[in-house]
Amino acid sequence: MSANTVCLLWARLREPTANETGERAHLGLEEVLMEGGPGQRQRDTSVAAGLRLRISSLNFHDSVGSVLFLPLLNSLSVDPDAECKHGLYFRDGRRKVDYILVYHPKRPSGSRTLARRVQHSDAALAARGARQDQLLPGKGSVGAAGGPEPLMDYHEDDKRFRREEYEGNLLESGLELERDEDTKIHGVGFVKIHAPWNVLCREAEFLKLKMPTKKLYHINETRGLLKKINSVLQKITDPIQPKVAEHRPQTTKRLSYPFSREKQHLFDLSDKDSFFDSKTRSTIVYEILKRTTCTKAKYSMGQGEGRKKDSALLNKRRKCSKYGITSLLANGVYSAAYPLHDGDYEGENVDFNDRKLLYQEWASYGVFYKYQPIDLVRKYFGEKIGLYFAWLGVYTQMLIPASMVGIIVFLYGCATVDENIPSMEMCDQRHNITMCPLCDKTCSYWKMSSACATARASHLFDNPATVFFSVFMALWAATFMEHWKRKQMRLRYHWDLTGFEEEEEAVKDHPRAEYEARVLEKSLRKESKNKEKRRHIPEESTNKWRQRVKTAMAGVKLTDKVKLTWRDRFPAYFTNLVSIVFMIAVTFAIVLGVIIYRISTAAALAMNSSPSVRSNIRVTVTATAVIINLVVIILLDEVYGCIARWLTKIEVPKTEKSFEERLIFKAFLLKFVNSYTPIFYVAFFKGRFVGRPGDYVYIFRSFRMEECAPGGCLMELCIQLSIIMLGKQLIQNNLFEIGIPKMKKFIRYLRLRRQSPSDHDEFVKRKQRYEVDYTLEPFAGLTPEYMEMIIQFGFVTLFVASFPLAPLFALLNNIIEIRLDAKKFVTELRRPVAVRAKDIGIWYNILRGVGKLAVIINAFVISFTSDFIPRLVYLYMYSESGTMHGFVNHTLSSFNVSDFQNGTAPNDPLDLGYEVQICRYKDYREPPWSEHKYDISKDFWAVLAARLAFVIVFQNLVMFMSDFVDWVIPDIPKDISQQVHKEKVLMVELFMREEQGKQQLLDTWMEKDRKKDEPCNNHGPKACLDSPEYPGGAL
Repeated sequence: MSANTVCLLWARLREPTANETGERAHLGLEEVLMEGGPGQRQRDTSVAAGLRLRISSLNFHDSVGSVLFLPLLNSLSVDPDAECKHGLYFRDGRRKVDYILVYHPKRPSGSRTLARRVQHSDAALAARGARQDQLLPGKGSVGAAGGPEPLMDYHEDDKRFRREEYEGNLLESGLELERDEDTKIHGVGFVKIHAPWNVLCREAEFLKLKMPTKKLYHINETRGLLKKINSVLQKITDPIQPKVAEHRPQTTKRLSYPFSREKQHLFDLSDKDSFFDSKTRSTIVYEILKRTTCTKAKYSMGQGEGRKKDSALLNKRRKCSKYGITSLLANGVYSAAYPLHDGDYEGENVDFNDRKLLYQEWASYGVFYKYQPIDLVRKYFGEKIGLYFAWLGVYTQMLIPASMVGIIVFLYGCATVDENIPSMEMCDQRHNITMCPLCDKTCSYWKMSSACATARASHLFDNPATVFFSVFMALWAATFMEHWKRKQMRLRYHWDLTGFEEEEEAVKDHPRAEYEARVLEKSLRKESKNKEKRRHIPEESTNKWRQRVKTAMAGVKLTDKVKLTWRDRFPAYFTNLVSIVFMIAVTFAIVLGVIIYRISTAAALAMNSSPSVRSNIRVTVTATAVIINLVVIILLDEVYGCIARWLTKIEVPKTEKSFEERLIFKAFLLKFVNSYTPIFYVAFFKGRFVGRPGDYVYIFRSFRMEECAPGGCLMELCIQLSIIMLGKQLIQNNLFEIGIPKMKKFIRYLRLRRQSPSDHDEFVKRKQRYEVDYTLEPFAGLTPEYMEMIIQFGFVTLFVASFPLAPLFALLNNIIEIRLDAKKFVTELRRPVAVRAKDIGIWYNILRGVGKLAVIINAFVISFTSDFIPRLVYLYMYSESGTMHGFVNHTLSSFNVSDFQNGTAPNDPLDLGYEVQICRYKDYREPPWSEHKYDISKDFWAVLAARLAFVIVFQNLVMFMSDFVDWVIPDIPKDISQQVHKEKVLMVELFMREEQGKQQLLDTWMEKDRKKDEPCNNHGPKACLDSPEYPGGAL
């Protein structure tokens, strides 16, 4: 017996229209066998005879029939669910499931109605009104057991009523539905949706979807030397290319044109089942779901007088009257809505599908070295997700040269560390430089040579090559942006988005449910105020009817006229401003708390009797403080993400695009401040406002501001940046992305297992595709994915002068991140609705802003944080030998210990074994024997002037070079612009040829008519009437 025969027979047996399984099976067999051809009928005769014999002895209820009929099917080695593609198709095995709606059916506790699958049809649509009347409580409806059906919670009853009305409206729009409540997941029902061909054509024309036509044309290929170079590169890169048909270089391309039902002859409709792929079908169905509305609630005004006072139900009824699936999901009428995955991605007996191909060639860690099959990603997930992964791939590729240059800069620092004169002078104990205490009382004097390791390590990142690397990274950022724009244009051409504009998306950009709810509330308030005014204004009897007509006509589109103004949103805007300022203040307060921790911990460790502890105070304090910062940043990132979403919700943006852009701006602002505030403090504030010995600056009059090491703060900045960057990547980006989805999936599994019935057959039965996808994690958008990459881009570019290895660590992270995100999309998430997009949106503007800001920040890091400028000033202005000898002594000022304030001098002045009279500290000040002792010296102003001059020159020079790169590299590749022009010409030729064919056909018809009229003109009307052309003779 064939697969379709078994599927149809199984569907007949599960039909709820008959009372007895035996009767249904006999009818089902006759109908099913008649559907096959003569040969098929003959092959099924023997099996059918056996089935009739078995069924004729059965006279039982549906549940018993299922138990006895399933072994019969098993004896034929046919699994009906498997042959029906495990839920990918309707039970007839022909209509594909394009979308799934999930709900929780709440049946009365006393009802013995069995869970069953209900299939909507045209007959069901015709009987829908009568069926709804029967289900209304209080009308004497009879349950399955024959007794009166107990009243259920009216909230749930209202949800059921709305579902029936909404699904009826979907049927009226042309969709086909099939309900399934007999599922392995207890308490969950599914509505399968199929879009027939005529609906797909209608909606594709409305959405202006570009579809491939029959017209093929050759893509212009490179010639000469470029062709040879491309062929060589293709052979070299062939091992790292994914084994996907869509990724192979194409020599021909089909001409695309917005679909039109009047021009169906232009398109290749030989296979209508595959003309619209699953991504397009689900997109079309989702647009219908958003557009379809339910217009009334069960408990309307005048029914259920005791219940209409319930404000929650009233609000739900009002919401239902305006919008579609978004509102129904928000109100709990449906619990989920999603398209199906194409099938399983692993297993021996799994049919080959795009999801399995993506898992093998994209979402596996074993193919980390290969290119991404971007075209297949776009085909399966849509343009918006495809653009994200394409951008991530381009960004990762561009990190390769940046990493190589960063490694070279780091190796240069390692090679020249023994030749660095300032660090050699600091490590030379013969200089015997005594430094002033780092804290009051508990800290004693110390030798500069004890900071030798820090000074040598600082040279690894603070050397002349760092300046070159900063300039290189600024140009790299500009080149990356231009390269992405060109790549984006290529993708637009290959994905047929060249004519796509945002205005086309505005056609289907529906207002959000929350916005419509606020508008409806405002309109109702306005209407109630008008009623109050009319109640107090006396009306003439002659004008009452006219006033009623005006009121009714004015209220027809009341909500269309009302809009939310800035006055309506002012409380939300004010709340946003106060909340954002407060959150930024919280971040600053936490950084201040960490500063106090560093100061107090350093003072406490200085009192330790162990010499090893006292010698490693800076390393210990820096490492622990950075770890605290890291933990706080990770926690606040999650908190700020939730706060940003809440702040955006209370603003009530009109469209989803506006909502997404406002959410991105707030989340980026808060997370940017949270991630970079500790780094900004170390780079630009630490050691700047310390004061001097005898006149230090204190926090809360107790904590003395901390100082930089003698080698500068750049090494500490490097430690801070590396730990925060690596910690966020390892903990937040990778462990959270792997661990949290696994944990949620495990919790859902335990919950569903606890809720599932104990019947063994329910567990043995294989889950349908829509049941498996329901257990997956819902898709939450691309904002978190973009956000973590933009923050990483900031780490790579903003402070790259202090950490040249940042691009390398970002590259290693992204290689894992691509496969991690791919695996998450393929295996852990429900299939998202495909969204058309021509670019990455607001993220591109954020990237450009971060790139511009990076130039300014790196200029200040080089000039103020590192010792690059002081070294140049000393080398060309103060060095007597033309070398760096004496530079360390030049940067240190002297202090007479007798000038300490009372209570600030060291408790143990003889800790070094001798009495100290003059100690040194890092600053440009006059010596104690000068007339203006401890005043800022002229050297300070000379270095400050050089630093400011460097910032101005560096910033303008690099900005000019970046703009020059932007100008030199065209946004649109030349070959793509030629292909786009060629497409336009071919499209014009195609339509011109079509018009010429129509004109020739019209001319032919006119010529025939003219020849028919010639006998009439030559021989008169009588000859025309007697001719065979007019067999009826005279009229």
